[in-house]
Parts: sequence; C-alpha cells; structure tokens
Amino acid sequence: MAQQGSSRVAIVIGGGIGGLTAAAALHLRGWRVTVLERAASLAPAGAAISLAPNALRALDVIGVGDEIRDLAAWQGDGGLRTPRGRWLSRADAEAAAARFGGPLVLLHRATLIAILSALLPPDAVRTATPATLADTGDAHRPARVTTPDGEWDADLVVAADGVHSAVRHTLFPDHPGAVHSGFTTWRVVIPLPGVEFASHETWGRGCLWGSHPLKDGRVYAYGAALAPAGERAPDERAELLRRYGDWHRPVPEILAAVRPEDVLRHDVHHLAEPLPAFHRGRVALLGDAAHPMPPSIAQGGNQAVEDAIVLAHHGTDLAAYSAARLPRTTAVARRAVRVGRLSLAAKPVAVAVRNTALTALSAAGPALFLRGFDGIADWRPPQRPYPAVEARGTR
Repeated sequence: MAQQGSSRVAIVIGGGIGGLTAAAALHLRGWRVTVLERAASLAPAGAAISLAPNALRALDVIGVGDEIRDLAAWQGDGGLRTPRGRWLSRADAEAAAARFGGPLVLLHRATLIAILSALLPPDAVRTATPATLADTGDAHRPARVTTPDGEWDADLVVAADGVHSAVRHTLFPDHPGAVHSGFTTWRVVIPLPGVEFASHETWGRGCLWGSHPLKDGRVYAYGAALAPAGERAPDERAELLRRYGDWHRPVPEILAAVRPEDVLRHDVHHLAEPLPAFHRGRVALLGDAAHPMPPSIAQGGNQAVEDAIVLAHHGTDLAAYSAARLPRTTAVARRAVRVGRLSLAAKPVAVAVRNTALTALSAAGPALFLRGFDGIADWRPPQRPYPAVEARGTR
C-alpha cells in the first residue's frame, strides 16, 4: 500500500521530464521534495516529445493531462514513406485514439518542462547543483546525497540522471551499463511558414527521417542513421543535406530552412542487459537511468512518466515499484530495439522485404497495424488523480 508522505523528504537527482514528474507526484502526495539539477537551467535541448495515451493518462493523475492535450498537436494521420515518397503505410488518428483510449500528441519538451515545474513550490528546484549519492540508506537510516553546498538526508532519493547515470553505476557497479545502439540521431525544431504536409516517418537504407508539425506553427524533424559511436561531421547541416537532401518533400524544404546551430546530434544508447532491480536501499532509478532505450517507438519519455507516477504511488515500498516497472519497461525496451533494427535495415534484400511487409500490413487495415502498440499505449496508472487534483477540477 502506498504511504502518505506528510513528513517525508525526497531528493530528486535530475530535472528532466521523469524527474520533474516524480517530484510533482510526490509533492502532491505531501512529500517535501527538492530537485537537484546539474545544468544551469531546466531549459531542455531544442526537441519535441511524443506522448502516447499511456503517458497522458499518467499525467492525468497529477492534473496536467488535459492542459497538454490542448497545447499539443494531435498525431496519427500520416504514415511511413520511402525516400522517393511512396507511402508504405497510412496512419489513422481516430482509429488509434479509439483503440488506445486517447490521442497521440506532440509538443516541445520545453513546454512540458514548464508545465511540470509549475506544479512545484518555487524553491523546490535547484539548478547548477550537481549531486552525488553518498549513501543508499536502509530501513534504519536515511539515504544521503552530497552537493557542492552540503549534504542532504532523504527518506527517498529518486535518480533521474539520464542514460549514463552515475547513480545507476553506484547501485549496480558490476552492471555493464548502456551500450551504443549502432546509430546516431539529428533533431531540429524550426519555423517553416507556408509549407503544409502530413506527418511522416520515411525509412531508407540504414537511415530514416521524420517530419511533424507542432501546434505552434513550428516543425519538429529528425534523422537517424547507422554510424559508429562518436562520429561527428564538421558541419551537421551539410551532413543532413548530403544524406537527405534529395528525399521527398517536405524534407528539402525543411533542410533549406535549417541553420547549422539548429541541429542537435546525439548517439543512441540502450541497456542490452536489464538491471536486476530499479532500487537499492532508499534509492530508486527511473527513466533513462533505469532503462535507456532507442527512440524507435517513441516510448522513452513515456515510460519515464509512467515510472514517476508508479513510484509516487508506492512511496517507500521500492520493491513494489521495481516489481511493477521492471518487467514492463524491459519488454518495451526490447521492442524498441527490434523496431530500431527494422527501421534502419541496410541490406537491399532486407529493405525490400521490410517494405513489402509494411505495405501488406497496412492494406489489411489500421487495426492490424496498430496491434503492435497493444500492451503499450493502452496502459493505465494504478491510481486515480490525487485528491488535490480532483478537488481543483470541481471548483
């Protein structure tokens, strides 16, 4: 049974989406929460995030699901294409919403960060504050975190410190950690007035491209390609033009509007070997610290939001949190790895077989195509919205 936290103290290491969701959920349950963020501000890198019905239902628990639905662009119409523009499959937003109980939406990460941080007291977030786990704690003593400003004792430490989590290494020093997934990604968010298009993801040979309109008029676009870890181009915009410049519209128009400083590039990592648990002592891992995965099915951030809501539900019963989250996130991460390999197939025969199968699957109807997200997008949180949220909704 989840424990109310009226006098309990939680320290959250990391002020990203998962960490802030956990902080907000714990705060709404009465915990005294402090978020320690290494960066100088909470402003995230310039990219968008896709939120599926599973994450939106989790965000309903803390009262911001509808606000996000209103601010975000609904996704679903569009589909998969080849670099020449042929449609491999067409998506149906209404069919997806009907099957999974709600829409798939897209919004800028900065918007989501602002919504989540607004749920916290003004003094709850400390930026430019790197934190180190000094003691995991146990049933008889608190966990301890150190910062340049001093030490913090806590009934619960939430480690949301990312793919290369230092806390994860402290908890499980013999685990091999995150491995390179074999590919790199580029992301841009830019204004593109006067260019209308349907959302799409386009799969080529060993590379892909996605273009999606945001509700505020900007465009979120991304590329992915097989590449060695650490490889970088002198000019990443020029690299995108080289790889994608002759693909179907609107890819050339998007690239023409991109400036070199607009381009973010990151290698992709995942855990090839799942962790034995998501906790030790009084410390819980969540999001990329617990289960980094490729972005192939756009569930990394969604699973972090789920983690946060489930963690707040179980409170200090971290064994129950691990039991609830480890099997699910392991299955989702494995599916993301499989889809990533499929989308970035490089051999001509494999690409031809893939494209033929996708076309046939799409022709069979949206229900068959959407079946791949059964068990993911239809997830529901273990609790109703918190009483404070429900009370606010009745006023």
